[in-house]
Amino acid sequence: MVGLGACPLNPPDGEGHGVYPSRDGGALQTRDGEAMLIDADVHISPSPQGGNSIGIDELLRRMDRAGVDRAVTWLQPPYVRSETGAGNAYVARAMRAHPDRIIGFGWADPNLGVDAAIAEVRRAVEEYGVFGVKLNGAQNGFRIDDPELALPVVEAVAAAGVVLALHVGADAYDQTHPARVATIARRYPELRILVVHMGGAAFHDLSAAAIDVARAFPNLTLVGSAVRAIPILAAIRTLGAERVCFGSDTPFELMHVELAKYQALLEDEVTLAERDLVMGGNVARVLGLGDAT
Repeated sequence: MVGLGACPLNPPDGEGHGVYPSRDGGALQTRDGEAMLIDADVHISPSPQGGNSIGIDELLRRMDRAGVDRAVTWLQPPYVRSETGAGNAYVARAMRAHPDRIIGFGWADPNLGVDAAIAEVRRAVEEYGVFGVKLNGAQNGFRIDDPELALPVVEAVAAAGVVLALHVGADAYDQTHPARVATIARRYPELRILVVHMGGAAFHDLSAAAIDVARAFPNLTLVGSAVRAIPILAAIRTLGAERVCFGSDTPFELMHVELAKYQALLEDEVTLAERDLVMGGNVARVLGLGDAT
């Protein structure tokens, strides 16, 4: 196995953030030939949402500090549900202003009304050009496989042909259990799904369940954000490096600290090519970023 010590991740020089296809069909590359580093879980907000909330300028500063090239970016859950639409518009503006850095996702809350949530999905995809839509049954209080509340919204995401991101954590054991992800994955086998937090989010008793579900459904990719190192390593060893993505859960966690955690846990565990997949290549593949270049 190859260690990371002599092969650091992209330096935080603020340059070379454009997307370039790999010469060998592997991870995307930056202008200087380095593998692209993509954080697969960050949140921004147009207005203060508590002490941890950040806007686009602060996110870019943190990305530059950590040497992160691009970030999958969605709304920080608003305290006022009616602000969801404005938050999605903010993420869209950030993506338009920084298309080489921000990979925008929409956010849909079916508790605002199923029809309204479906309309938000369509607006995000058709008007904003987002790469996918996120559902968070923990924050917004619904079962992610609810046949009347959630699945019609999932259907809209699938019909739009974009990626579905699901908050899957032990912080809302019933609403977001990995077994509910299995229901969605089974019903929509062609739908690309990011399993954000891979059953963790402060606890990791559901990580084994998330890994088992991912083993059964190849359309699932795990994002190891806000989860401890041992479950992430277990996922890589069980599923293979091509099924797991780095994510920081910024601003709830510190991007540069989470990056250091990944550097340490991948040391002597994976090859350089596998490291590049975990640190950006996998999420780029799921999102079809290489197809756009």
